[in-house]
Amino acid sequence: MHKLVVLGGGYGGMRVLQRLLTNDLPNNIEVTLIDKMPYHCLKTEYYALAAGTESDQHIRVHFPDDQRLKIKYATVQDIDLENKLIHLKDEDAFSYDTLIIGLGCEDKYHNVPGAPEHTLSIQSMEATRKTYETLSNLRPNAVVSIVGAGLSGVELASELRESRPDLSIKLFDRGEIVLSMFPHRLSSYVQNWFESHGVEVINKSNITSVEENTLYNHNEPIHCDAIIWTAGIQPVEVVRNLNTDKDEQGRVQLTPHHHLPNDENVFVVGDCASLPHAPSAQLAEGQGEQIVMVLKKRWNGEPIPETLPKIKLKGVLGSLGKKHGFGLMGERTLLGRVPRVLKSGVLWMYKYHSG
Repeated sequence: MHKLVVLGGGYGGMRVLQRLLTNDLPNNIEVTLIDKMPYHCLKTEYYALAAGTESDQHIRVHFPDDQRLKIKYATVQDIDLENKLIHLKDEDAFSYDTLIIGLGCEDKYHNVPGAPEHTLSIQSMEATRKTYETLSNLRPNAVVSIVGAGLSGVELASELRESRPDLSIKLFDRGEIVLSMFPHRLSSYVQNWFESHGVEVINKSNITSVEENTLYNHNEPIHCDAIIWTAGIQPVEVVRNLNTDKDEQGRVQLTPHHHLPNDENVFVVGDCASLPHAPSAQLAEGQGEQIVMVLKKRWNGEPIPETLPKIKLKGVLGSLGKKHGFGLMGERTLLGRVPRVLKSGVLWMYKYHSG
């Protein structure tokens, strides 16, 4: 049997499994998923779990139920590319013939002293549960600071404002306006939403250090009852330790067919992969589909195209609480209730098609 191992059941790994486990999967392929969680987690919705507006169960999806799929619950500690071994925490090493790495990302603290020790996170289910518990137990009028006004920080700040109107919320942004990578009309709409809903946006901020209950912006101390870090991501440490070429963000350099340049049996999908676009669930899913296409052609002895089609991204949708949102579909900017309804619909469709 040919042992195909998928590390991580995120958006990329989930799409790989969905496309692999079809009627044309060769009988000699043994598929194993290794993940530390017993279900697929909807990471794009972690902000709602942290804010207390969605339940833990609402953002889970079961892995495919298929006789051809074996699931091993374990934590990956190291990948030995030379000997084709995956070293697991408190378990024996696991061998593979073909490997798909989709272990995701973790917070990047940009060498800010105290940030790893004294800030909360929404990068993993475990960390998000801890953040939810901390926020839920805050006294009325407590100060919550969110560092980073990208998509995650914006959605968390707006959802928390609706969930806990008693809190004082501060959103720290390095740019002159939130979501500065988007069209100005969209950024202005979001910034104005925060101002009209009592969220203090601190633009042109520079977090120089963090202590317990204290954030230093341009070295000026600010008291906080909770500090949440949403100011950047990087591949998980296991991937950063791989002996292979990476880009400036630590993501793995790949061939156009999504495998390592010196090993056609090791693929990387999702946040760990160096790709022309910023990491996203859409990108990971598109990449996962192409990886499965390459593998099935290889197994069936069919020619593989020298170049694969560009992965088409449908756009970005974000929420501002439960009633408002924003979006960018191609060059079209969407603001208000429509993008919020669209986002809810996309989430429902994803969960429906994932069983």
